Amino acid sequence: MTNPPRFIVLEGIDGAGKSSQITALVAWLRENRCTVTTCRDPGSTAAGDAIRSILLDRQEVTLVQTAEMLLYMAARAQLVAEIIQPALARGEWVVSDRYLLANIVYQGHAGGLDPEIIRQVGAVATGGLQPDLVLLLDLDLETASRRLSRPLDKLEDRGDEFRKRLHDGYRIEAARQPDRIAVIDATGNIADVATRLRDAVSQRLETGFTS
Repeated sequence: MTNPPRFIVLEGIDGAGKSSQITALVAWLRENRCTVTTCRDPGSTAAGDAIRSILLDRQEVTLVQTAEMLLYMAARAQLVAEIIQPALARGEWVVSDRYLLANIVYQGHAGGLDPEIIRQVGAVATGGLQPDLVLLLDLDLETASRRLSRPLDKLEDRGDEFRKRLHDGYRIEAARQPDRIAVIDATGNIADVATRLRDAVSQRLETGFTS
């Protein structure tokens, strides 16, 4: 490969279109001769998938915010050790559906925990590994809600005020880390948004890839 391995994360409120855009982005990277590993956080390992079930699917399991945050961190530590670090060491690109920023926004800005404490715990859980680029899909709450055509998980089903705090939290973090977080307009059709993502990757990471 002519480009070094890179770690890219897609973030955004639920309904912003991450799944579709990850598929399109990975296809484009592979067209440009990158070997790509994809993952989701939490998940993608045996331990991570078990924790994901507790966090998102097990309605009978009630967690305080601190316990919820720490479970995410445990899943992420396993993800970094088993999937992300080995892929980067092999010279591959990694594209992840969420990462540490999600905790900072969901349990921090929206959930009431101190974002700075979450950053400190996250540094331990990840061994300090940060993405080269975070692509934040920015979409208004009304449009995002219309796009959610599947049953909601436990996080998604916390109400409109929680979702507003999520939206605001992502924007606060994007303003705080403009060099690492690229805000992508997620309105319009899948192809238009995919073009914006490709442009951001090419410009921010200076890849020289064909679009």
